[in-house]
Amino acid sequence: MSRRLLVIGAHPDDPDIRAGGLACACAEAGHDVRFVSMTDGRGGHHEQSGTELVERRRREAAAAAETAGIEYRILENEDGRLEPTLENREAVIRMIREYDPDVVLTHRTNDYHPDHRYTSQLVRDAAYMVTVPNVCPDVPALESNPVFAYLLDTFERPYPFTPDVVVPIADELVDRKYDMLDCHESQMYEWLPHNKGELESVPNDPDERREWLESDPIPGLEEMRETADRFRDELIGQYGAERGREIEYAEAFEVSEYGGPLTPELSDDLFSVSF
Repeated sequence: MSRRLLVIGAHPDDPDIRAGGLACACAEAGHDVRFVSMTDGRGGHHEQSGTELVERRRREAAAAAETAGIEYRILENEDGRLEPTLENREAVIRMIREYDPDVVLTHRTNDYHPDHRYTSQLVRDAAYMVTVPNVCPDVPALESNPVFAYLLDTFERPYPFTPDVVVPIADELVDRKYDMLDCHESQMYEWLPHNKGELESVPNDPDERREWLESDPIPGLEEMRETADRFRDELIGQYGAERGREIEYAEAFEVSEYGGPLTPELSDDLFSVSF
């Protein structure tokens, strides 16, 4: 059965980092996948800015989408200035209704970046309201509430990330995920290394820097290995002791209490497609 997966991040590249493997797996299995960036990305650089950077990030996102076989949309809210307004909430309600997803993934509200926090609040506030006909009546309400779930993070307060689903990512899909991230040149090889004081360590050769990207602590391969190790008990519970111990790479998601239930059938369709 074909399903629809919607991943709403704050910036272009946020969905790729936390759900790129799942997106590649779902697209390969014939499901529809849409990534959305709530902001235009104009804040994410130390040298470029304005329209030049916005257009560059749009091109990077389009290349990542083509690599994964998915759709990528970037909204026009300014990077660094996103607010949880009624206008933005209604825009999110309409966006979710128009796509009619089975699952919506987004950030948690306890996050370091205000755009991440407000993206999460806007998506959570749209949950349930997408089923209310008298709210945003210009777009037909959904008959049922989608599953809403959170992308992985490492923040501990007020409570740590607690996964309901841990998704093994097969080696070939890991490679495709990093091909996606490789498309986001302005972030992976320029802004994020600059922000972390590591810009001088980025190789100039495209092949070498792709290898460097996989070795970076975030979003490198080690993070996906740590996810599998961090939630090894959950993987063993899902796949049995032998298979669960063999899984090297994983992504994880926490279901929100504000959305619809994650049924076994839906979980099998969307979250068991990559292993």
